[in-house]
Amino acid sequence: MKAIVLAMFVAAALADKPSFSYDAPASRPSGPVRVVEIVRDDRVHPAADGSYTFDVETEDGIVRHEAGGPGGAQQGSVSFTFPDGQVFDLQFVADANGYQPQSPFLPVAPAFPHPIPAHALEQIERGAS
Repeated sequence: MKAIVLAMFVAAALADKPSFSYDAPASRPSGPVRVVEIVRDDRVHPAADGSYTFDVETEDGIVRHEAGGPGGAQQGSVSFTFPDGQVFDLQFVADANGYQPQSPFLPVAPAFPHPIPAHALEQIERGAS
């Protein structure tokens, strides 16, 4: 009887043994992949002073421009058309003040000062007392 119980414990321990296999994940069926051609790719690689530019455009309408100069300042733009026909356009500057994008598609915080809710005013008044 002890041998049977021992064999059951050994079998259970081997069944719960973690697998340390690094096999590739199983392939998943996917739809066909469309290759998008690059129709324009103009690049000026960094010069001695660090300045560079690139302009890339793909056949599906994505346009990307960027330029940078000494000191690390960069500016550029990205545009493409959504499937519903809207044109997305983003302009940006990246410099000592950080990344500063501008686009009508970006959310905008409400204008300040905005109205303070009554419950917040009550809490402020209670805290001042």
